[in-house]
Amino acid sequence: MATRAQFQLRPAGQAAPARGALPAGRITCVPWRDLAGEIEAWDALAARASEPNPFFESWYLLPSLTHLAREGEVAILRYEEDGRLAGLLPIVRSARYYRWPVPNIANWLHANCFCGVPLVAQGSEVPFWQALLRWADRAPGLALFLHLRGIPLGGPMHAALEGVLAGEWRQAEIVHRESRAMLSSDLAPDAYLEASLSGKKRKELRRQANRLAEEGSVEITRHTDDADLRHWIDSFLALEESGWKGKAGSALASNLATTALFREALTGAAERGRLERLSLSLNGWPLAMLATFVTPPGAYSFKTAFDEDYARFSPGVLLQRENLAMLEHADVDWSDSCAAADHPMIDHFWRERRAVGRLSIAIGGRLRRALFGLFVHAEIARNPAGQDP
Repeated sequence: MATRAQFQLRPAGQAAPARGALPAGRITCVPWRDLAGEIEAWDALAARASEPNPFFESWYLLPSLTHLAREGEVAILRYEEDGRLAGLLPIVRSARYYRWPVPNIANWLHANCFCGVPLVAQGSEVPFWQALLRWADRAPGLALFLHLRGIPLGGPMHAALEGVLAGEWRQAEIVHRESRAMLSSDLAPDAYLEASLSGKKRKELRRQANRLAEEGSVEITRHTDDADLRHWIDSFLALEESGWKGKAGSALASNLATTALFREALTGAAERGRLERLSLSLNGWPLAMLATFVTPPGAYSFKTAFDEDYARFSPGVLLQRENLAMLEHADVDWSDSCAAADHPMIDHFWRERRAVGRLSIAIGGRLRRALFGLFVHAEIARNPAGQDP
């Protein structure tokens, strides 16, 4: 539901942070193409990030911008400490706020980007937010407010932002929140499966697996390298396009830009050891496939597809049963499903939930902040359940 941001209270006797205090580093707004010359520093930042976000790593964000962003639309807020890249966030200045003609500054996301948290070095969370808000205050342009989408609520970056907002007495509202399925447990895969699904459902899965085996040779393959990657990508694109997404025109292969993004992103992820590929095949023919970005301490189930002609065997669910092996991954504490809230399959399979929200934050001088307060109050009054604007 849409709620007022919950700020942490200061312990008794602790002084409030000085309003207007200078952050430790500095933020500059640069054309996104400038970052193409900083891949090594960018990858080093991702390796020490406070909160993993594969969608803002070099191997995913650069192909996204190259193929999906309009020329001049997106810029990068580049945060630097002691001459070292310590944070970045792609932003866009928009004349519209969803269906309303209200100018704002927002983090740039697209339909295949499932997390919007800035990529920030561990230990730099607070000065990053201080620098970002100072930049927005000084260069708001026509924007009435700052709008952050796809922010994991309760994570390190959100917690740091709440502290900064409280210290500056700056109004901020969570205008939308949702919970999506997440895998995070100390249980072994078999124990997790038993706790998640009823005995009847587990029996049905075993029956479907046995019936599928009667059709021929069933094989589960898992790759964490780039072996035969081009063929795997081709097979995934064809498999996804063969189903309802292809008919609806929303498959990755339905658009040259998303096809190119998928190819380049998976190639870049594999080169950096960030990709896990899981497949279920019958007689060498893929029936279900899953691409996961492994970004310790988390992972993101990026894209999955299954053969709808074999739906009676539930190949996608059988593949997710195998994917529970992620619970035994030494470097992964949680895995984000990247699925819509209330997903009919994964919500019954993965029992944990990850809260993700959209935040609107006051920027600029007194008049701008006063107008923002009126606007966001009206938005919440119209939309108390936090549904899409």
